[in-house]
Amino acid sequence: MPKDAASTKLTVSIGQFSEAGRKPENQDFCGAWVPEGSALSLKGITLAVADGISSSATSAEASEASVTALLTDYYATSDAWTARTAATTVISATNAWLYGQNAALSDMNAGKICTLSALIFKGCEGHIFHLGDSRIYRLSGEALEPLTTDHRAVLSHDESYLARGMGLDAQVAVDYRRVSLSVGDVFMLATDGVHEGIEAADVIRALEAPDLDAAAKQLGQIAYERGSEDNLTVMLARVENLPEAELELDLAKLPLPPLPKAGDVIDGFRILRPVNSTARSHVFLAEAPAGEKIALKIPTVEMAEDPVYLNRFVLEEWIARRLTSSHVLRAATAPAERSALYVVTEWVEGRTLRQWMDDHPAPDPDLDKVRDIISQIVVGLRAFHRKEMLHQDLRPENIMIDDAGTVKIIDLGSTSVAGVEEAAAGVLGPLPGTFQYTAPEYFSGDFVTWRSDQYALGVIAYEMLTGRLPYGAEVARIQTRRDLLRLRYRPARDDDSPVPAWMDAALKRATQPDAARRYDALSEFVSELKRPGQSWHAARHVPLMEKNPVRFWQAVSAGLAVIVIILATLIIN
Repeated sequence: MPKDAASTKLTVSIGQFSEAGRKPENQDFCGAWVPEGSALSLKGITLAVADGISSSATSAEASEASVTALLTDYYATSDAWTARTAATTVISATNAWLYGQNAALSDMNAGKICTLSALIFKGCEGHIFHLGDSRIYRLSGEALEPLTTDHRAVLSHDESYLARGMGLDAQVAVDYRRVSLSVGDVFMLATDGVHEGIEAADVIRALEAPDLDAAAKQLGQIAYERGSEDNLTVMLARVENLPEAELELDLAKLPLPPLPKAGDVIDGFRILRPVNSTARSHVFLAEAPAGEKIALKIPTVEMAEDPVYLNRFVLEEWIARRLTSSHVLRAATAPAERSALYVVTEWVEGRTLRQWMDDHPAPDPDLDKVRDIISQIVVGLRAFHRKEMLHQDLRPENIMIDDAGTVKIIDLGSTSVAGVEEAAAGVLGPLPGTFQYTAPEYFSGDFVTWRSDQYALGVIAYEMLTGRLPYGAEVARIQTRRDLLRLRYRPARDDDSPVPAWMDAALKRATQPDAARRYDALSEFVSELKRPGQSWHAARHVPLMEKNPVRFWQAVSAGLAVIVIILATLIIN
């Protein structure tokens, strides 16, 4: 029996209450956003509260701007980003705008300043962002578990001030925390006008109300009755259902088309000829309605039954549409609605890097051409890393050089997308990369970062220059970190290779088994492939004759003179 579709989705009940209380104006602001479709899977549900400072007549504007920006702009950020990257980017931008509004004021206490506490439900985790003294709690049994820490500086026993908040400083440090979610979890977001006047027992009783809006109102009234002099704002959220490890990508739901032949048309794409067929997919050269050539890819019937493969298949085009670089395969223009399951990308006329290497075999490489190719790959990799993606299958077969000499990274099927993994852990399945170019940390279980792509790039550069691999087949045998540290680099420079020693040093560093010892930036690697780097100079012992020939021969002459004098003295005596 098929599962109810709603039962596999993230579902959260939300209630909220906000009013001025005993103050003439409500300077608090709160809100929530529950998206639908893929946005629910990839971005999640957002709640936020803000509290303006009482000394400012414009702080209500800061509260509204801070909450509204997060609830809207967060969903405009890249789906590939993690919740932390996306939300802090929006918060930082909003803070910069508020600070700019306040910069001309002689007294910051009259500026657009507020607290901000936000909770994003994504996948099976909650992501907490916090500035100021509003608070976020989780009801744990009969206790309220605080999930935030107030940012207040204490002047005396009864006097303190807001030490961190929106609009206070040009740069803002946002507290961030991740918590695991369980069905039935109840969270409370509240400004100080409420949280200073209620207890866990009050929350438990309030939850007996018909709905969470009524419960939130009851808590606000309790705080008021207990003498709160501040605005009253409280939000409640209860986790009703957690998603399974799957994504809601509409393209994956489409039926598989019949295998086309030359001349057939699929949604306006005219098939010109088949290009390649494997056990996993069929690739065709096709002509788009506008006349340009494109590559159209269809899963095989066998793989269409594998949900893990379909996730990766659909994400290839999804990823390509989120990357902007002339050195990464570009997604082709697709129809607004498709009749079948396929992906479309640009058609690249050229050859793979493997073919180029076969045509320009080591050990007599063109060093300038090698450096140019590696530099272009780096530009493409940066596009991945800026979107919190790792290519994970960088190898000569997955790099194209077109007829104009432009290098493009292709085959995005192994790409790791941090935001997607966060939304549905494990949905992309195991790494399907190629062992010869896979960084050792994948096998040892160590943390994987962008430096793992750097390792693959270093291996490619090494192979282009030598025709072999720096560690042979040993990397694929690694099972523990101890195995990793036993790897021994085979120098690229030897009797058969003209690779300069300083370039060999750059290759060695880029392919270090220990990821922490690789370059801190891909640009450093490119730079040290072009000229001797500081690390090579520091590690290299330069003989005096090479470092200062004049001083060397002066020293030799002085030594010989001393020997002559000694010998002459011995002869006379």
